[in-house]
Amino acid sequence: MKRQDGKWKPVDGKYWYRKLGNRVCAELDCGSAVSLRGRWTGFVIGSWGIRPDCDESELRNCFISKTDVYTPLELSCSDSVRLVHGSSVCSGRLEVRSNQSRSWSSVCEGHLDLHGAQVVCRELGCGAPGLLQGALSGAAEAPVVQTFTCEGHESALLDCGSSGAQTCSSGTAVDLTCTDPDDVRLVGGASRCSGTVQIQHHGEWRDVGSDYYSFDIWTLKAADILCRRLDCGSAVSGRISGSYVPVWFISPICALCTSALTDCVRTDPYYTAPPLSLTCSDSVRLVHGSSHCSGRLEVRSNQSWSSVCEEDLDLNDAQVVCRELGCGAPGLLQGGLYGEGEAPVWTSELQCEGNESAVLDCRRSSSAGKTCSNGKAAGLTCSDPGGFRLVRQPSRCAGTLEIQYQGQWRPVGDPDKCWDLKSGSAVCQHLDCGSAVSVNRTDNSTDRLVWRVSVPCVKLTSGPRDCVEPYNSFNHTSGVDVVCSDLLPQPNISLSDGVFGVYQQGFRVLIGSDFTVTCSVRPQYPGGSFQLICDTEKPLNLTLPAVNHSAHFLLSAMGYAHRGNYTCVYHVDVYNHSFSSSQSPALYLTVGDLVRNLIIRVVLVHFILITGTIFLYFYCRASRGRFRLKRRKTG
Repeated sequence: MKRQDGKWKPVDGKYWYRKLGNRVCAELDCGSAVSLRGRWTGFVIGSWGIRPDCDESELRNCFISKTDVYTPLELSCSDSVRLVHGSSVCSGRLEVRSNQSRSWSSVCEGHLDLHGAQVVCRELGCGAPGLLQGALSGAAEAPVVQTFTCEGHESALLDCGSSGAQTCSSGTAVDLTCTDPDDVRLVGGASRCSGTVQIQHHGEWRDVGSDYYSFDIWTLKAADILCRRLDCGSAVSGRISGSYVPVWFISPICALCTSALTDCVRTDPYYTAPPLSLTCSDSVRLVHGSSHCSGRLEVRSNQSWSSVCEEDLDLNDAQVVCRELGCGAPGLLQGGLYGEGEAPVWTSELQCEGNESAVLDCRRSSSAGKTCSNGKAAGLTCSDPGGFRLVRQPSRCAGTLEIQYQGQWRPVGDPDKCWDLKSGSAVCQHLDCGSAVSVNRTDNSTDRLVWRVSVPCVKLTSGPRDCVEPYNSFNHTSGVDVVCSDLLPQPNISLSDGVFGVYQQGFRVLIGSDFTVTCSVRPQYPGGSFQLICDTEKPLNLTLPAVNHSAHFLLSAMGYAHRGNYTCVYHVDVYNHSFSSSQSPALYLTVGDLVRNLIIRVVLVHFILITGTIFLYFYCRASRGRFRLKRRKTG
């Protein structure tokens, strides 16, 4: 049950998975989540639902009121044992709570043997112990409790025998990892790295289903988790079949944030859906990059992954790598961009012609025993064939969000109202438009084809292609409007009136004269105002309304106090927000001295007079000569 707005109601079991349930158990001080399921009631009840894109770190903000629920959530937590600070529900530092103290205590590494670890893993609903070690998941903040003596068949750790309280050296609290009882495989494909995705849960193999109605969707970024777990390369493509079969649902959002798929199997009671098929690259991957199409290059050969030296990868090789990964053309090829290579260096040099479909189709030359210099493992950035844009507004930094995928621009659908300022800011940053100031859901009167996009994925990656559901055509009326902070273009500034001359750093205005500074901006929104800012001896800060997208600031009697830099800022109120542009380029003004200008004018007048006199002298002589010559001929 959950209370919100003063009302206690059950919680709908749809979209829940174990990692979310673990957060609830922690808030209730009840250990770890052991099991959760949606219980079919057969009748409609009012309840709280959870958003399908919920992140367990923001659980309180994920609930929405629902009225058509048949399957309230049933959750079971461990009461006396938990694993904390681990990478999954089934790993972490062991803590125990006794019936007497009701407080949590750590256990010394030497005070729990393999039999005890088996009991803990069983009590938590996890697999067999895979690792029992000290201080892996942080030093123990809690006090240390007694030694446990288990036979291995007990159902709970507190059923085991124990001795009195102990102390142990710092940093040796028990750290336990139980094996993930689930597994994953690809079946029916052309290679081991392609086929229908199947997972084993509670001992039963089923296809992994795709939920058409949930925006917790399988994207290439989430599918990468499955590919890596299978020791394949990167996810290249995905699709779903049209037939409905019994499936397990896995939360892709959860899979991005945990090392154990068992944490992410959903409780949804409707176990038939179209299965997901996946193609991973078999022999090449980019790791530690900001998107699917960037990272340090690794090649798989002889059942292991190896880095490639920068000097052994040319443009032809890079073209093949990008093509094999389903990315665009190579945009950057450089060593040391994505961290040092933990993997060994590949012992062959690629010699691709550029038209091969896969790296291992290329010719290779042996370079056994080769090493490459520190920081020179090849890093590669392929262009992302997808992109964001905001349309149907005067500014490129505001409008309806569209994404390009598979060569098609479509709006982004948002039927579950998942888009927020954080995901909107990721779009604005990608467009170099600052951060989001508003994100709103819109509705059209008719359905249209939209892209389904994973909102949590958008917050985690710089590649739009990574976050689009790669296999569905989806009709919906909803859309997303985003307004970014850098909405306005940079204004222009100019000296439009006055007695002035060009100066090497700006303009020299005649002292004592009036002059006009004009601020203007590209036509975009009506109205607004311009602010003229001057860092002069007597600073000025003037504001005028924008008329026809410009304003003219008349300044009288140029003096030495006017020397300095002048800049413009444009302000306008649109979309119920006040926006300000960046400052214009600086306009530097200095003073043209009156005496100096008088001297220049006198010199100029004298030069003109002398030049004119010389011209007249030679003209008159030439005229007399012609006159005398004419008289001789006529006489």
